[in-house]
Amino acid sequence: MNSKISEKDQKDWEEFLLKNERLPNKDLKSTKKNLKIKNIDLHGYTLDEANKIMEKFIDSSYEEGVSKLIVVTGKGIHSNNEKDPYISKDLSILKYSVPEFIKNNTELMKKIYDIKDASIADGGSGAIYIFLKKKYT
Repeated sequence: MNSKISEKDQKDWEEFLLKNERLPNKDLKSTKKNLKIKNIDLHGYTLDEANKIMEKFIDSSYEEGVSKLIVVTGKGIHSNNEKDPYISKDLSILKYSVPEFIKNNTELMKKIYDIKDASIADGGSGAIYIFLKKKYT
């Protein structure tokens, strides 16, 4: 690697610093006005019901051209799974099991761009974002 900077690059860099110009934040691309968002709340559903509902919800949202899904799973605080010694305390909580189900479903993952934890405004640790790919026809 060449450690010397050309005079032109040096001059461009100095001009950039003098302008005090802000660079656009590429992470904020999702703030477009045409962004379609759908929400779903899975409180009260069993693990099997939640997985089936999520499969249909993702499929239909993808077909509708939705860009972002907000999935409220809850935190598992009120879950009754501690009473059953044959059930995993973590894997039976929707917060952990729903994203795991989605990530292991190759057909769903073909439609998904990213899965992230939600911001506090949308449910914090009791919710996730699912960003869907654009459907190409």
